[in-house]
Amino acid sequence: MQKDDCIFCKLASHEIPTNVVYEDDTVMAFKDTEPLMPVHVLIIPKQHYDSIADDVPGDVLAHVFGIIPKVAKICGIRESGFRLLINTGEDASQSVKHFHVHMLGGGLMPRPNDQDWGRASEAAKKARAEREANKEK
Repeated sequence: MQKDDCIFCKLASHEIPTNVVYEDDTVMAFKDTEPLMPVHVLIIPKQHYDSIADDVPGDVLAHVFGIIPKVAKICGIRESGFRLLINTGEDASQSVKHFHVHMLGGGLMPRPNDQDWGRASEAAKKARAEREANKEK
């Protein structure tokens, strides 16, 4: 299934061109248009799932994660290292509601534990409280 209003579905069907790194019948990996690192690739299933929490079948999950070493090798970061990131839902800042994995690499990244989450953490608490208050109305 694909969603007509989903940009990633349009990319997967080649309705919109993109810089494809890897593709097969199940998945597509392409360069992010707003990269956060020298290497920033998105890996998506071609079938639409809103997020990883959207009952994605195990064989699809296995395939998405199974091609990661191949994509890392194609991108030249298999040996130096890379980070995988999956944003799921509003609190995690998922901007495109289509399950996708970010592969980031090509430079040194701080460990999440070493980052100062202070202001972001406080903003997240405030946003959550506002959403909860609005639900109660």
